[in-house]
Amino acid sequence: MLLDIQSLSHQYQRGKNATFAIKSLSLQVKPGILGLLGANGAGKSSLMRILATITKPSQGKILWQGQDIIKSPQFLRSELGYLPQYFGVYDQLSGIEFLQYMAGLKGLNESVANQKIEELLNTLNLTHAANMPLKGYSGGMKQRIGIAQALLNNPKLLIIDEPTVGLDPQERANFRQLLTELADERCIIFSTHIVADVESIADHIAIMQTGELIQSESPSVLLNKVVNKCWKLTTLFSELKQIQHDFIVSHSVRKEDRVELNIVADYCPDARAISRAPSLEDAYLYFTSTKRIQTDFMRAS
Repeated sequence: MLLDIQSLSHQYQRGKNATFAIKSLSLQVKPGILGLLGANGAGKSSLMRILATITKPSQGKILWQGQDIIKSPQFLRSELGYLPQYFGVYDQLSGIEFLQYMAGLKGLNESVANQKIEELLNTLNLTHAANMPLKGYSGGMKQRIGIAQALLNNPKLLIIDEPTVGLDPQERANFRQLLTELADERCIIFSTHIVADVESIADHIAIMQTGELIQSESPSVLLNKVVNKCWKLTTLFSELKQIQHDFIVSHSVRKEDRVELNIVADYCPDARAISRAPSLEDAYLYFTSTKRIQTDFMRAS
């Protein structure tokens, strides 16, 4: 079971006004959880829509178990589950009515669908709200009903785009736990700009920036790439603004007139700084920061 993305590009408009959402992206997705990281506008949602066979790319090839899904999207659709970033629900329907409606759209047999719906409502802790109108659901409940509709056909490829936006910390933790439980038997692509959402659950991390794939590694390999670039510095609060201007600051804690900083830099930023263990957020900021790019340019010059 493998999703193979080869030299994928997608552009809006043509000619001199062409804007690329994705540029020559190649990536292999294996069973487990792929964390797709990138700032808003990095091209993550465009990629998700292409993989979900909603948008046709400008160039490239996508193979699902050896079959070209750009030419034959139906081959994937029967094994696809998709939760888009902006997931609309029919507020007047109850949870069970909505899932029955979505099962009908997916072409599921009614008896099979009803059995699967009952199972999913139980798994996702929504049985108590099955007959409640969706307009009464909390943000976390709506995300769970969204996952339920994506799982109706027991998909082998599950694509979820920014699913934790608007969820409280407990709901986000529950969502991550659910994905971990689902990952054994399928490929899951989890797109987000929140590093903490994938740090503890992803088997592989892909980082996008301005439509390009700039890193694709296991979490441990990404951490190793910044292992000697992470520093802790305690300094006066009055120095904070200048340090933030000069270096990547991944975390700060104010303590009266002082501030404790986590800094990511190619070299020791200050004689008072001490080395520390890296986090995935350090790696993400290092590879996407314009400060690092500017430093590299200045050294090359």
